[in-house]
Amino acid sequence: MIDTPAGKPLAEGDVAPDFTLPRDGGEDVTLSALRPAPVVLYFYPKDNTPGCTKQAIGFTCLQEEFKAAGGEILGVSKDSVKKHENFRAKHDLGVALLSDAESDVCERYGVFVEKKMYGKTFMGIERATFLIDGEGRIARIWRKVKVGGHVEEVLEALRALG
Repeated sequence: MIDTPAGKPLAEGDVAPDFTLPRDGGEDVTLSALRPAPVVLYFYPKDNTPGCTKQAIGFTCLQEEFKAAGGEILGVSKDSVKKHENFRAKHDLGVALLSDAESDVCERYGVFVEKKMYGKTFMGIERATFLIDGEGRIARIWRKVKVGGHVEEVLEALRALG
């Protein structure tokens, strides 16, 4: 596994940290095993919340276009595999949802951060997307993602990898 130097956030051009995580349906997914396909790796806070649901549905609706551009889509949160399966079934989602229950991958990608809501501070997942090219390098990073228009922007960036 590849670890980033302590304190150095991931940047475009860096090798994407490899991982193996369980997904909905009971299988494991290893990032490096998907090469040479580019991968859209998106991190989201929680299943069945409004923004996360809209984002997952957006990726599902354009999934065939992502596939036509050669890309794989992986969603990651700290939710359990069982919660992912319920989320997927409830909203008829087509994208793979990976469980990072221990937040190891979230921490390695720098998306498990301090957040504030209603005056309270807590640790949580920052909505972020990483476009990883077919050689395993980070081609694009979107942090603090706003859901509206994001899926389309990621699709265009994937197509531009050509």
